Amino acid sequence: MSNFMQGLMTALEPMNIMWVIIGGFLGTIVGMLPGLGPATAVAVLIPITFGMEPVSAIILMAAIYYGAMYGGSRSSILINTPGDGSAIAATFDGYPMAQKGQAGEAMAISAVASFIGGIMAVFGFIFLAEPLATFALKFGPAEYFLLMLLTLSAIVCLSVGKMTKGFIAMCLGLMLSTVGIDTQTGVYRFTFGSSHLSEGVDFLIVIIGVYAIGEVLYNYLSIDKERKEKKKVGKIWFTKEQWKRSFWPIIRGGPLGFIIGVLPGAGGTIASLISYSTEKQISKRPEEFGKGAVEGLAAPESANNSASVGAMIPLLTMGIPGSGTTAVMLGALVMLGLKPGPLLFENDPNTVWTLINSMFVGNIVLIIINILLVGLLVKILDTPAKVLYPIIVILAFIGTYTLSYSAIDFFLLLLFGIFGLFMKVLDFPIAPLVLALIVGGDMEQNFRKAVLSSDGSLSIFFATPISISLTVLTIISLFYPLLIKALNKRKIDTKPPIDGSM
Repeated sequence: MSNFMQGLMTALEPMNIMWVIIGGFLGTIVGMLPGLGPATAVAVLIPITFGMEPVSAIILMAAIYYGAMYGGSRSSILINTPGDGSAIAATFDGYPMAQKGQAGEAMAISAVASFIGGIMAVFGFIFLAEPLATFALKFGPAEYFLLMLLTLSAIVCLSVGKMTKGFIAMCLGLMLSTVGIDTQTGVYRFTFGSSHLSEGVDFLIVIIGVYAIGEVLYNYLSIDKERKEKKKVGKIWFTKEQWKRSFWPIIRGGPLGFIIGVLPGAGGTIASLISYSTEKQISKRPEEFGKGAVEGLAAPESANNSASVGAMIPLLTMGIPGSGTTAVMLGALVMLGLKPGPLLFENDPNTVWTLINSMFVGNIVLIIINILLVGLLVKILDTPAKVLYPIIVILAFIGTYTLSYSAIDFFLLLLFGIFGLFMKVLDFPIAPLVLALIVGGDMEQNFRKAVLSSDGSLSIFFATPISISLTVLTIISLFYPLLIKALNKRKIDTKPPIDGSM
């Protein structure tokens, strides 16, 4: 308790509060910009941290990280363009809410869900850091493969009514993930002689292309018809009914996102999508998901923010980055003289407990910032389409160029923009494509490692309680929607006529 109080006092020092505010604000702004995720923001600011105290530096980087989790959903809700992979789920119901004139309510519930998820995760950090870090060590290649398979099966099952199209989109994403050098054999695959493709297709280019450019192209034909009337943006706060529908999804999403965030390599994208899938499967109104269901926005927003806190556990307790951003942070911490690992809690407890307490302060600061920004940001919806769409395209190109500073990425962006247009026209779900591309590379490598370690035997995927549990969950996620649909149909068929006649 003495370490906790000492860390609290350090976190409440004016200078450290200032770094929390700066980091949270920068993270929110960066999270809104397509392509400029938290990893980029932290990497750019590393030189600034060299002259800082190590504890202040880690506070700043952490604030940028979970601040970007708040900000990433702003552009998802307003313009259907995720700022980062973890904000994809916010487009499913957040953007439809904005189209229905509920942008203010959507961003308010998003901010509150992120706040509650973040606070729950910080408490989880305090009480469960060491047990969860030990649990994460039990995940081998087979378990990671099955976890990613579960994620893919869950997201395909969200495409109710068009599961075949969802499966095709997923397969296309897995095919795209094979582009580049095979890390195990060194063989070039599907690079067409381009050295730029040797590292594969950056999933952020695909996200920006199919969502931002695809949305602009899709709306281009109706650009002259849009916004003849000023579109309502709704209230800046949610209703009592919206809160009632969101409360339990938020409470469920927080712990789920936190646990998934602890697993190295899982991250906020998988956490938010599994949370969304779970809520849709247990909802009494699954048909509203994808059309502006508030719980479909609240659950993944709670999950992705708690996942960012969970990702700090393997970083600090084992020195293993739990996400791309924490991988950047690991390098920065080593340069600052800190050595993340089991001994950090013993050798430098003040740094750890100061960071934990700064997360409490940071989440309070961020909900204030994001609620204050709602009124300003919803005005984006009043921007004429002929002005708004070029701005979206410019931001998309800027975000793409900053990924690797290569003009080739522009051609890829346009290619995936056209591809996204065709997916929208043909009513193909985009989420399975993007998620498969994100996890496909790691999924393939973990599968091959698992098979090699078992001398070619597939029994390794059923060798541990964790792997068996993940396999069972995958099967359930595949057949649960079909089972519910069949049961509902049976109820309708067996329901007696209203007039009571046989």
